[in-house]
Amino acid sequence: MHRFATAIALFSAAPVAAEVVETRADGFVTRDTVTVATTSMKTWLALTKPGDWWTDAHTWSGDASNMTLVPQAGGCFCEKVPGEDRKDGFSLDGSVQHMTVIQSYPLKVLRMRGGLGPLQGEPATGVLTITLKGVEGGTRVLWEYNVGGPMRYKIDEISKAVDGVMTQQLRALRDHLGPLDTAEDRETAATENPSPDSLEAEIDSLGQD
Repeated sequence: MHRFATAIALFSAAPVAAEVVETRADGFVTRDTVTVATTSMKTWLALTKPGDWWTDAHTWSGDASNMTLVPQAGGCFCEKVPGEDRKDGFSLDGSVQHMTVIQSYPLKVLRMRGGLGPLQGEPATGVLTITLKGVEGGTRVLWEYNVGGPMRYKIDEISKAVDGVMTQQLRALRDHLGPLDTAEDRETAATENPSPDSLEAEIDSLGQD
């Protein structure tokens, strides 16, 4: 219960910088984009190692290095929660499954399903779609988190809180890799974020190569 309450507080305190692009009676969609000064290969490799850049404050263990991600269908975005050492030298470690990979096109698309943070304790779940696209001098990273289902939160409040935390993680990835330029990412998102239909079309076309 302590970790669950802490996670709710962390979500609520997060700064809001990205965009909630849609709200519904039973869900919401957040979307954000950054551009990084690395190739799609380096970006993909970093993306699949969240322990190197995810913020410690938004983990269950308090240490992002406990996080791992297996970038293939059925793979786990998981976290080890070390137990307290006992006097007999034995400890019981815990674990968290944040999301499950449901689609992986290396260097292009990573899609995962799961309820992040306090959403894990709700019947609601979400689908996080991350797309990479090469641009001049670097890579555009766009991620969209589509959440739906029963939850004990007011949509307007939880959507903004989740939006803020998702943005913080994407900014952390950007800072880890290096930003392509100093322009505000919200301006980039306003001009480069594709519509859901065009995003799906881009993903569908990957299987036709």
